[in-house]
Amino acid sequence: MKFASVRVVTRNLEAQVEFYQTLSGIEAARPADGFAEIRFEGAVLAISSEDLIRRFNVGAAVAAANQSAILEFEVEDVDAVCDRMHASGTPVVMPTTLMPWGNRSLLLRDPDGNLVNLFSRPEGRDRRRN
Repeated sequence: MKFASVRVVTRNLEAQVEFYQTLSGIEAARPADGFAEIRFEGAVLAISSEDLIRRFNVGAAVAAANQSAILEFEVEDVDAVCDRMHASGTPVVMPTTLMPWGNRSLLLRDPDGNLVNLFSRPEGRDRRRN
């Protein structure tokens, strides 16, 4: 089995795509109307309009209703990402913080309110291990 992607369902596709493009610096692929993908190293973030879910998945997911999942991205420089996202007007949930396990972490919300954690590991720590 291969983990393929995480899909975020939204009522405002363009705002979500713009947020994740600004966050990552990666241009979204748009294989179909109402659907976009941001292809990160090792994983894909799929973004789907709620209309597509209603049409093809019988309303199985509801946009902007997440209360439990956090999307997490490892970055080289949390402070640089913080500055870029602050400049774009993104509200910060938790400012850059040194966590007890050594990671520097920043917590944001995307336009639909999904939590997004950006973190960097301490220098010298193997990035392939948790």
